[in-house]
Amino acid sequence: MSVSPEQQIREAIQDAITSNDVLLFMKGTPDAPRCGFSARTVAALESLGAPFAAVDILPDPRIRQELSALSNWPTIPQLFIKGELVGGCDIVVEMYETGELAEALGVEQPAEAAEPAADAPLSIENRLN
Repeated sequence: MSVSPEQQIREAIQDAITSNDVLLFMKGTPDAPRCGFSARTVAALESLGAPFAAVDILPDPRIRQELSALSNWPTIPQLFIKGELVGGCDIVVEMYETGELAEALGVEQPAEAAEPAADAPLSIENRLN
């Protein structure tokens, strides 16, 4: 009996999760994210200086399908730490802001952990009059 391509993909995903302490399934690559949520998740990981592996789910739609079936998490990105699903972008960013992400990764939280704010205050030009 042969193994289906979907089963091969699922096994490859499971192997990647167990073989990498920190693994991010994302749209695009860390150097070239293809969506804002993936970019924000990469930024949080990179700001902590934690090494991580990444898998681009875009080349084959079956990757996303099998990943979501395996993790029971419908959205991308998905961050796994030590084989456990941490969550998607919102959870990762929240964990970054509270220091939980640094703790889970076993790294030091930077002194300034909040998301960088724009240097310039919001500028509004009133043209109503």
